[in-house]
Amino acid sequence: MTGEGLALVLRAAREGLLLALLLSAPPLVASLVTGFVVGVFQAATQIHDQTLAFVPKLAVTLLVLVAMGPLLGAELVRFSHALFLAIPTLR
Repeated sequence: MTGEGLALVLRAAREGLLLALLLSAPPLVASLVTGFVVGVFQAATQIHDQTLAFVPKLAVTLLVLVAMGPLLGAELVRFSHALFLAIPTLR
C-alpha cells in the first residue's frame, strides 16, 4: 500500500470513529439528562423503583432517535458513499 493509500485508510478510520461518536451522542446525552432528572426526583420523593428510572430513559431515547433519525442516517449514508467512492483509489 502506498503512502497515499495508507493516509486514506487512516483518515477513513478516524472519520469513522468520529462519526460513531457523533451518531451515538444525541441519544446518550438525552438518556444522561433524563437519568439525572429522574434521580433527583427519586431522591426528593424517596421513591426508589427501578422502572421509574428505566421507562423515562427508554422513552426519551426512542423519541430522540425518531426525531434525529433522518439526520443521523443521512450522515451515515454520506460517510458510506464517500468510503465506497474511495475504494477504487486504493492500490
